[in-house]
Amino acid sequence: MKKTLQEQIQANRRGSILLAFIIIVLLTALGAAIAGTYAPRQWYLGAGGAALLGLIMAWVSNRSGSNIILSISRAREATQAEDQVLNNVVEEMAIAAGIPKPKVYVIDDASPNAFATGRNPEEASIAVTTGLLQKLDRDELQGVMAHEMSHIRNDDIKFMTTVTVVAGLIPLLADLFVRMQWFGGGSRRDRDRDDNSLASIFMIVGFVLSIVAPIFAGLLELAVSRKREYLADASAAELTRYPEGLARALRKIASDPDPLQVANRATQHMYIVNPLKLIHTNDLLSTHPDVEARIAALMGLAGTRSVPPLA
Repeated sequence: MKKTLQEQIQANRRGSILLAFIIIVLLTALGAAIAGTYAPRQWYLGAGGAALLGLIMAWVSNRSGSNIILSISRAREATQAEDQVLNNVVEEMAIAAGIPKPKVYVIDDASPNAFATGRNPEEASIAVTTGLLQKLDRDELQGVMAHEMSHIRNDDIKFMTTVTVVAGLIPLLADLFVRMQWFGGGSRRDRDRDDNSLASIFMIVGFVLSIVAPIFAGLLELAVSRKREYLADASAAELTRYPEGLARALRKIASDPDPLQVANRATQHMYIVNPLKLIHTNDLLSTHPDVEARIAALMGLAGTRSVPPLA
């Protein structure tokens, strides 16, 4: 049975939250295993410490990440002429989303693309390339702006920054644990037999998690990113009431031959379409859902299966 717009939005929101929760569980479990190897009866301190470290790192990243991303993307504030083109569309979508109008930045690049950044709606910014302004019509531009506005309204930037930081801490803790075992070991002569047995169990669990947790955390991070893209697509359709506009924009952006010169692996997940245009044999390794799958989902919301024609 076909899902309604609201059902799609809620399903993607629940799915991404569940996946993020699993990443947090992996981090706390690894912290518990490390602490339990050395102090079996205080394993909970390791779990709490790992979770607290994740929160602190995420807070720091959210505070400073926006300016860094705009800088490395070579984004500049829109000129008056460019602002005239963007202003009406951005303001319309901000009103529809019920959030303040974000600052608008432009990247001088012929490849059409866009991203949103900022830790909250009051400090949000949207960056678009000159190629996007030149190659998309108004309906398509409105769809892209609605997608980015949805990321802001849904707190996707803060959410994904937190997920990325927490997922990135897992391999760091895993490497730390292996090095500690290699150089120091977890056994203590002054522990009683029960504590040594419990410490051995924690050590085995720690080694297993050190192998599998970084892999699963990376895959889960990518899965969360794909869920939030689907969520932003559905939310954009809710704002514009015209899914075909965004569907056409996705097709144009994905098929454009010009490479985005400022793209890199650190920021690829932020763009509406992955600018690196990597070819994966498995969707599990992609930061974004397949563009054709996104178009099909949008056209399903529009009540048709036909592919929208390019302007």
